[in-house]
Amino acid sequence: MTGKTKYSDEPLGRVRVISDFLPPASDLVYREEGVKVTLLLSKKSLAFFKSEAMKHRTGYQPMIRKLLDIYVEKQEQVKQSPRARRLHEGVTN
Repeated sequence: MTGKTKYSDEPLGRVRVISDFLPPASDLVYREEGVKVTLLLSKKSLAFFKSEAMKHRTGYQPMIRKLLDIYVEKQEQVKQSPRARRLHEGVTN
């Protein structure tokens, strides 16, 4: 938009007030309950996460947390697959 908006003093027509349907901002912030742990990482791993976090303007700890969450989710999917259940029960094709 390059031009100026010109307003006129014309009637707006029929106007109705609607109720506020948007949630409060505090409800928009998704934060899963966390548990504090102490974790010993290699210097190489920590340097990698810190470097990547700086590139993406985020914290390295949330990146590590997300990585672990994705790993857990994937492992849960594998455990639920029929093939994984057969292998766990000792039955193979």
